[in-house]
This record gives sequence, C-alpha cells and structure tokens, in this order.
Amino acid sequence: MKLKESLEEKRFVVTSEVQPPNDEEPKEIIKKLELVRGRVDAVTVPELEIEGIVADTVKTCELLKQNRFEAIYQTTTREKNRLQIQRDLLRAHKTGVENLLVFTEDYRITGDSLQEMMFFHVDSGKLSSVLDHLRKGQTVDGKELARKAEFTFGAGVESKWGNNVPGLEMKEMEEMTRIGSGYFLTTPVFDVGLFEKFMKQVSTFGVPVIAEVMILRTAGIAQFLNRHLKSGLVPDWIIRKLAKAPDRQKASIEIFAEIVSGLKDLCQGIHIITVGAEDKLRYYLDAAKLKRL
Repeated sequence: MKLKESLEEKRFVVTSEVQPPNDEEPKEIIKKLELVRGRVDAVTVPELEIEGIVADTVKTCELLKQNRFEAIYQTTTREKNRLQIQRDLLRAHKTGVENLLVFTEDYRITGDSLQEMMFFHVDSGKLSSVLDHLRKGQTVDGKELARKAEFTFGAGVESKWGNNVPGLEMKEMEEMTRIGSGYFLTTPVFDVGLFEKFMKQVSTFGVPVIAEVMILRTAGIAQFLNRHLKSGLVPDWIIRKLAKAPDRQKASIEIFAEIVSGLKDLCQGIHIITVGAEDKLRYYLDAAKLKRL
C-alpha cells in the first residue's frame, strides 16, 4: 500500500531511513532492508554530503523503487533556489518517487552518524511555488512539462515544546497545512508525556503526525545527545537503564518498545532512526509489536 493511502486510511505507519551509499555497495542497503520487507511502509533517503562528497540521493531512491520499497526523497529548501528545488524534484519524479520530506537544511541524525540537530523550519514560499507549478504540469518559469508531477510531502516540526509550542511554529505548521502537507515529522521523542502535550496543541491542524523514534544502544549515545543537541533531551531513566544493563541490546529494545507503546494512541506513526542498527531493526519491531509478518 502506498504511504499516501496508509495516511489517508489512518493506519499506523512505520518508516525508517537509509543513507545513500558512499563507501557501501548499493546491494548491501537492499540486503539490510530485506530483513524488514513488509514491515516498513516507506524508507527515507536524505541528501548527504560527507567530506565534500555529495551522495546521489535520487539514485538511491530509484534503487529502492526497483527493489519494491516505497521511497521518500528527503531534500532541503534553505540553500536552494526555486530552480534547484524544481530540478531535484523533477529528477526524483522521473525515477518514480512519489514521496517527499522537506527541511531547511540537512543537519540531522542519520544512519550511523551523530550530527548537530537542524532547526525544523521549511521555506514554505519557495516550496509552495515549485509544487504548485509541478502539479499544473509547468516549470516555475511557465514552460510546459511532459506530465504533471505530484508528491505526498511531509514537513519537519520541533516537538520538544509540550504545551508551549511557539506561535512562530504554529504559524509555520498552519502554512504547511495550507499548501498541502500530508504529514508532519517530529524531532526524536523520548518523553512520551511531553509529546502528548505537544499533540494536544497541534491536533487542530488535522494533519497526521509521525513521531521520530531513535534507537539508543548505549548510555554514551544518550549522553552525547544531551550534551550536544539539547540538555535533558534523553531522560535520566533511559541513561541509567542503558548504563546498568548487563545486556545492553535487550535494554535498548525494551526502551524502544516502551516509547512506541506510549506513542501508538497519540500519533499516526513512527519514523525510526536506527543509528547503525539497521541489521537488528526487526528485533525492535518485534518487541514493539509493529507489523508482524
């Protein structure tokens, strides 16, 4: 089933992500995804630049499509003008990609890398202009395209606020709703109670919310997030459990399952950041009782 259909039918969706290959053979990506075939609704591929080398995100999306995985092309809006956004979206659409995830710039926690967390803001003006033209079968300068291009697109939002969602973010979410956002993707959720308060604030938009859930395998990773991203992002109980556990993988899986269990009645899906645990993802899905085969 297409991601769009699952969202429209209010199914609880599960998405994950892979990095476009840099030093890894493309077939290795598919080999890892085969372990969870039928258990994830879509796979996000972010734009990625490592040490000056820009990975081919669209080509990776095409690889996923060729191997019968639903692909989500993750792109940025801040550093691109309308023509650049249009060029990338047309290339993605040509390969059969129907899903789009948009952010300002690509500083995210991705794959097995821990990087600075980006500010979740989308330049809705540029994006809306490009999408409107593509839906009509036109370029931004008025030229006719061979066919119309339409995407199911999601927008990133910051979810750490609880009851105190800033007015600016509410206005941005309202604008993204107006231009047709199919869902909102949040920042990583570790505190379900705080997330529930956030959901009460944003439920008025009537747009599906997908909560990002990160697989934490060690206390060190959790402490890194608190030190470099946001103090208190990962609750102390999670750090203590990982630090004291004789079996860290078992503790990691239990933490993941507990968070997901709390999210199931609050939002319409989760997006899993595996942080190098792609080959073990099926065990986490099992523990959280997600899409058993």
